[in-house]
Amino acid sequence: MKNQKTIWPGGTQLAPVPVVLVGCGDGKNFKYNCLTVAWAGTLSSNPPMVGIGVRPERYSRGLIESSGVFTVNMPSADLAEKVDYCGVVSGRDVDKFAKCGFTAIAGSKVAAPVIAECPISLECKVRHSLSLGSHILYVGEVVAVQISSEFIDEKNHFDVTKANLLAYAHGNYISLGETLGTFGYSVKKK
Repeated sequence: MKNQKTIWPGGTQLAPVPVVLVGCGDGKNFKYNCLTVAWAGTLSSNPPMVGIGVRPERYSRGLIESSGVFTVNMPSADLAEKVDYCGVVSGRDVDKFAKCGFTAIAGSKVAAPVIAECPISLECKVRHSLSLGSHILYVGEVVAVQISSEFIDEKNHFDVTKANLLAYAHGNYISLGETLGTFGYSVKKK
């Protein structure tokens, strides 16, 4: 029946969410590593802040905490298999950059790596961390953004529709669909 609801216990049903590759390690004291994270999102626009949820037992946790920086790399749908791989193997055992053929680019403001194959990358400095139970929330201030030039349009805007970004919903990887409108289009005069 339309508009009838089924009640489930509280859970992680917010979807779709971006699935990102979090770059960590400084390439000197600690090798570069990346971690797949689906618990990620924008938390503030001024200053620009993002949050990522990382399980305490993950190898990347120590890399983030030791350096105080990370990158959030937004992959395109064609990277789905590599993104999945980076979420099921540990950087303790595997060089994920080598195995996936990822190109590490130095961050312009942070020591953590940017993944060249991802259309957009956010360079972040850890401002807060909070243990929430199964995950630690790292709040990072976005200090720089790197965008693949091929996705910058003639007006110097990031054309997200061309990037074919990857998302995650209830155990499934999905690609983002078509643009349906722009912010405020519902109230603009025609």
